[in-house]
Amino acid sequence: MNNKIVLLLADGMRPDFVLGCGSPFADEFLKMSRYSLKARTVMPSITLPCHMSLFHSVPPERHGILSNTWAPQVRPVNGLCEVLTAAGKRTAFVYDWPQLRDLTRPGNLGLGYFFSGGAADYYQSAAKIAEGAVNFLRRESFDFMFIYIGLPDEIGHKFGFAGTEYREAVNIVWGYIKTIYENLPEHASMIVTADHGGHGRGHGTDIPEDMTIPVIFYGDAFQPSEGTSPADLPCDINIIDLAPTIVAALGVSPDPDWEGRRLI
Repeated sequence: MNNKIVLLLADGMRPDFVLGCGSPFADEFLKMSRYSLKARTVMPSITLPCHMSLFHSVPPERHGILSNTWAPQVRPVNGLCEVLTAAGKRTAFVYDWPQLRDLTRPGNLGLGYFFSGGAADYYQSAAKIAEGAVNFLRRESFDFMFIYIGLPDEIGHKFGFAGTEYREAVNIVWGYIKTIYENLPEHASMIVTADHGGHGRGHGTDIPEDMTIPVIFYGDAFQPSEGTSPADLPCDINIIDLAPTIVAALGVSPDPDWEGRRLI
């Protein structure tokens, strides 16, 4: 199996703005993909707890991270990178929020690129992350790559998660998604998702605007099996289902402690 998986997460990207951001490529990408715009994240719908649940396939009450401050797990659960590294796969991170360094334990990341322009310039950070991701895609060998862009969340907190500035930020991110898509290597498939949504200038509650996320699967690794429709995705997709789906696409067994399920 020669699959490569690229997971791109746009922080705070609401699914209704995937359709409503004005990007022609967003519409085109959905037509090429299998997707749900009604997937759910975990509570609290905050960035680090949501990412920990994505990478460790358990809810926050198990991994213990309930805010954006990381602490060692009391009863550790292996994460996505630990499982892939143990199976001989090479992992890569490209990200612009420093707390995400704690998603992997030391020794389980093959490649890493971090850039942050600080809270004053997430636009610059987003551009640098796209540039760094393309460089890795063109020049480096990997099996799983995680790309994180924090721009929509930052703009949502400053201006609101439904205004003109937020819509434009999501549109910009889809421009970078297009660039990354155009540079995917052979046998690479791609997942586009978010950690949470938002309302007003915040998030963290259990209302639909905060809890609903897009999950979009593109590429050969996620094609429907014979006799099924491209739309045959579970109606109750959760962020904890992504890690089991990714390792399955790479021919690796999930960790026995994971609670999510393989979606495709």
